[in-house]
Amino acid sequence: MTQSHPRISKAVIPAAGLGTRFLPATKATPKEMLPVVDKPAIQYVVEEAVAAGLSDVLVITGRNKRPLEDHFDRNYELEETLTRKGDARRLAKVQESSDLATMHYVRQGDPRGLGHAVLCAAPHVGDQPFAVLLGDDLIDPRDPLLARMVEIQEREGGSVIALMEVDPAQIHLYGCAAVETTGESDVVKVTNLVEKPDPSEAPSNLAIIGRYVLDPAVFDILRETEPGRGNEIQLTDALEKLAEDEKVGGPVHGVIFKGRRYDTGDRGDYLRAIVRLACEREDLGPEFRTWLRSYVTEEM
Repeated sequence: MTQSHPRISKAVIPAAGLGTRFLPATKATPKEMLPVVDKPAIQYVVEEAVAAGLSDVLVITGRNKRPLEDHFDRNYELEETLTRKGDARRLAKVQESSDLATMHYVRQGDPRGLGHAVLCAAPHVGDQPFAVLLGDDLIDPRDPLLARMVEIQEREGGSVIALMEVDPAQIHLYGCAAVETTGESDVVKVTNLVEKPDPSEAPSNLAIIGRYVLDPAVFDILRETEPGRGNEIQLTDALEKLAEDEKVGGPVHGVIFKGRRYDTGDRGDYLRAIVRLACEREDLGPEFRTWLRSYVTEEM
């Protein structure tokens, strides 16, 4: 009989980074608030968590991140103005973000890496499994990656990470997984993890992307994890210890994702994400695609 594990209800979104790759835009505006078409990037991430059944969302913030909280809060003056104007369409858009989920916030005092940011969530999460979603990776809602990861974790226990095949020459940009196959084509068992390996030493071309479902045992490991690459506490290092010893926090599985992912972590990919999403919008796509074809033909 398949063992049943606790239902996951909490999601953690680390959002304390300085966004230095997007300066000067991020001097006073959090990178997570940069618009992707007409919504800030972090709203896509919260919507993904909610779609997977995770209605309790904790955002790990830092200095100058107050706009994140304001975005998911009510704006009574704006709502009243739109109500008086009878602008129901824009009113619904404004209210959508504040009604999405139960939002919580905690500050990461020192920027000591992703592992430390996750550790900041320990008092809120407690002893239950939880999801971690990185805001740089936007997953298309038509490809429900997180829901699949939650399904595997609730069935198998332990932790589940999202993996994607990349060009072997690019594996040094990612955490990399050594894996064993299972009876499911999109699920593997993770036996080892290496943070940003040299391509000649990488155990596979399976890169970790920004979705995790974690057993709370990871907190004890993170508390004992020394700073690694970049003098930061690496989540990959803690997951490596979980993968080495199932007795600590259960097995580590990986879900191999082959769907649509929009990387907003650098300027070029951020622009490509906007173009791709705009092209696929029913309200913007037809006219925008026509213009784009003309631009490429005539100007390029």
